[in-house]
Amino acid sequence: MSRLAGKVAIITGGASGIGRGAVELFLREGAQVVAADIQDDKGALLVDELGPSVSYFRADVGEEREVEALVADTMKRHGRLDCLFNNAGLGGVSGPITETPFGEAEATFRVLFWSVVFGMKYAGRVMQDQKSGSIISTASVAGVGTGMGPHIYSAAKAAVIHLTRSVAKELGESNVRVNCICPGGIATPIFGKAAGLGTQAADQTVETVKGLLAHMQPIPRAGLPVDIAKAALFLASDDSTFVNGHALVVDGGLTHGRRWSEVVALRQAFRTALGVQD
Repeated sequence: MSRLAGKVAIITGGASGIGRGAVELFLREGAQVVAADIQDDKGALLVDELGPSVSYFRADVGEEREVEALVADTMKRHGRLDCLFNNAGLGGVSGPITETPFGEAEATFRVLFWSVVFGMKYAGRVMQDQKSGSIISTASVAGVGTGMGPHIYSAAKAAVIHLTRSVAKELGESNVRVNCICPGGIATPIFGKAAGLGTQAADQTVETVKGLLAHMQPIPRAGLPVDIAKAALFLASDDSTFVNGHALVVDGGLTHGRRWSEVVALRQAFRTALGVQD
């Protein structure tokens, strides 16, 4: 397979979860990949396991200068940038809005929203000069509907979706596509981390999370990192050269409402309560 042959991609949050899945798939499709993260041990392991076509760059994407350095280093190393996948994220602050500390809310927004702004800013400059490129960001179904994530997380993801549409208008005129992906319930360590577990303990919760997510949506399984990686591959490749400003929902049908079996059960409960005989 060579849908990304000759292309150079940056994938943030590339050392684990969705990012790691995307790194592996992009490599198989022929890309040169720069994986950015702050998990240095996992970054080193990534390079050891996946070989010379991937490099690791430590970058806290919530810091503008580190994103600028990431793009500059990629250009120095490869001379071009065809895809930026703004994927790094976290669950961030949670709890009632009446008890949300501003500092934690600000830090959450910095990683989930401002990192995307920074990525678009510096990758956009390179891609405008090239007159080509694809910028992809990980949003969420929590940015599409309510009740699927903490308040600040959901607001940040909604902002990513709207930013995507707005920037697509600008960069599209330079043949640079800007899209985002809205994952549903994807089994990654983010759930364990959001619950307060350390990295190693969170990694060990993924199988449990798969079971918990399996019946949330009509498709009777949890989403997997590869499901999002495949969506990112489509948006990074030349298969999507006329797709711009799109928020691609990959959620097994979660955002369409109740599972059909629940609708049937609820309808039957109403009939029984009303004394209707079948």
